[in-house]
Amino acid sequence: MEPGAQDGITVAPSPPGDGRLADNIVFFGRALRKAGLKIGPGAIADAIEAVEAIGIGSREEFYAALCSVFVTRHEDLAVFDEAFRLFWRSRDLVAKMIAMMSPIAPANREKEKPKPGETRAGDALLDNRDDRRPQRETPDIEIDARFTTSGSEILRGLDFAQMSAAEIAVAKKELAKLRLPLDRVRTRRFAPSRRPVKIDPRATMRSALRTGGELILPRFRQAKQIQPPLVVLADISGSMSQYTRIFLHFLHVLTERRRRVHTFLFGTRLTNVTRAMRHKDPDQALDECAAAVRDWSGGTRIGETLKDFNRLWARRVLGQGAIVLLITDGLEREGVELLAQEMDRLHRSCRRLIWLNPLLRFDGFQARARGVKAMLPHVDEFRPVHNLLSLADLVSALTAGRADAYDPRRFLCK
Repeated sequence: MEPGAQDGITVAPSPPGDGRLADNIVFFGRALRKAGLKIGPGAIADAIEAVEAIGIGSREEFYAALCSVFVTRHEDLAVFDEAFRLFWRSRDLVAKMIAMMSPIAPANREKEKPKPGETRAGDALLDNRDDRRPQRETPDIEIDARFTTSGSEILRGLDFAQMSAAEIAVAKKELAKLRLPLDRVRTRRFAPSRRPVKIDPRATMRSALRTGGELILPRFRQAKQIQPPLVVLADISGSMSQYTRIFLHFLHVLTERRRRVHTFLFGTRLTNVTRAMRHKDPDQALDECAAAVRDWSGGTRIGETLKDFNRLWARRVLGQGAIVLLITDGLEREGVELLAQEMDRLHRSCRRLIWLNPLLRFDGFQARARGVKAMLPHVDEFRPVHNLLSLADLVSALTAGRADAYDPRRFLCK
């Protein structure tokens, strides 16, 4: 029996550790490893023992046994679901033959996009299938590539939720190559200057005291310019689970190359992960973030979490012209009165508030949700954040300033 040929997860009464079911679990674990899950030989052995301990009464019990062993990170649950559906599905050969012999009506509807995690799971399960086929000689074909698109350009425009495991690995490398801007803001403090901008009386008197007042040379000063603090509020609820991990890699790059980056994650509660994001190793930083957060892939309480941030952290991190990046889809499940109030307070406390919403990847997006309508009047920019191009535009916008193309008022007028 080939992997995935289980029909309804019904097996013979032979011991699971010695039969073909164990081989299928081994193959399934290898496929999950190729899809990006951290699975070792010990986890596969534990999965076989778990199935042997509970027995196989139904598909749901078998799913729960494998999921409890193989899924150790919240963001891997979607990939596991698609891999389980593809690997352990029943193969009704009669139905397939009937479908092949039946006439096919032309399909006029548009092709649906793959589900989140389906690409990675499918690539892992079908890996090396083409290598087993005999190679055939193919004729040389000359292609005019003047109007074609390179692979790197396609990757930059590909949605993060539809990327395979290999594409996500390449995307992480592309994020590490981003050139961060050297944006500066003027402060009320002063720094010494060699140019005659403004006389510094104190520095001039200190210099004159060294010579006993015989020689007085003027000293000058100018307004000090620094990089403003960057505060990130990222949504990790269930609706944002397909973008959370790649966003955390982007935030790790920001923290590593820029001073004073403060990262907060929220779902139903607010968690400060700034210290965890300062690790040099991105995998270790993300693992510590996952350990610190207790409400991963859960519900959303944007208003309550913003209230906690404004009350506990705003005065600490929103000084000297701070820029706030709010990453969320705006799908608030509670009252929007508190959300509008806290958004207004946050907007008044920072120099610039940028809302990054992955739902803007849809061309026909409209601000119909109550949470979105309550948040839009209190942001400076409303940007998409779903692929490498959108992140590159965001990095450039930190220096260039506000852009009319991302003015939130264009959605309020609809």
